[in-house]
Amino acid sequence: MKAGVIGGGAWGTALAQTLAAEGRHVRLWALEPDVVEAVNSVRQNPLYLPGIPLHAAIEATGDMAAMADRDILLIVSPAQHLRSVVAQVPAGTPLILCSKGIEAGTGLLMSEVAAQAQPASPIAVLSGPTFAHEVAKGLPTAITLACADAGLAARIAARIARPAFRPYLSDDVVGAEIGGAVKNVLAIACGVAEGAGLGLNARASLISRGFAEMTRFGLARGARPETLSGLSGLGDLVLTCSSTNSRNFSLGKGLGEGRSAKDLLSNRRTVAEGAFTAPVLREAARAAKVEMPVVEAVCALLEDAAPLGRVMDALLARPLRAE
Repeated sequence: MKAGVIGGGAWGTALAQTLAAEGRHVRLWALEPDVVEAVNSVRQNPLYLPGIPLHAAIEATGDMAAMADRDILLIVSPAQHLRSVVAQVPAGTPLILCSKGIEAGTGLLMSEVAAQAQPASPIAVLSGPTFAHEVAKGLPTAITLACADAGLAARIAARIARPAFRPYLSDDVVGAEIGGAVKNVLAIACGVAEGAGLGLNARASLISRGFAEMTRFGLARGARPETLSGLSGLGDLVLTCSSTNSRNFSLGKGLGEGRSAKDLLSNRRTVAEGAFTAPVLREAARAAKVEMPVVEAVCALLEDAAPLGRVMDALLARPLRAE
């Protein structure tokens, strides 16, 4: 399979690096001309993935028409831009969605958005516990590859698998997507706990209770519990709730330190998807009559609707209940 990657950020570049192992040609589309120039001339992406030498088999381009000869396309655009990006790619090409989020305004998952924008294209989802710089360095990584078409999933897995990059197959596309979307919001909550000095007990509680929220919402949307407890759910949740390498955790840490969401988001070059997903997820959960108090608390902090102390008091004052 001739592979292409749409999106020249850290994760897109890391995936191109993985796909280009053993000298296999990969074409990387980037929006920024500086990224295209740097990848092709000095074999680096200093803007988004500094310090990582890139394989010579990666060819960067800013021309979407150059992706017409690709057999598969990995879509790594920000979630809120996925619809417009997918609408530009060649029709009928299998799309592997690597963006995590829920579309604002529609409440659709990324696979649902892509199906509307390119109805002729088969769709798969790649999601799991992955920090881009570790994948780019070739450190061991396992990830979920979800696709309704088992034959296509097997062919994609054979193309993207590496000794240190191991895809596990699933046909639960919804479950894989919900895990990736919800964990971003929960990572903000854990970052808040870190920034506010609430301790490791609080973080562990947020991870476990947040996972319960993810499970309730996922089951309401048709996900399978084993998917939510796997790499794309619990695995990704643990990773992003544990390190400032996570953009969402880092955002939450700033909120916990008393900085405003507006200032934190305006100073970022990269996207903290959880900030955009949180209000959409809140509305989707309310519509499904699913309780998600941690998600509600994150929304309150992002919207400056209440100070941290009041938000924490509200969480801790919830009625006692069985686990």
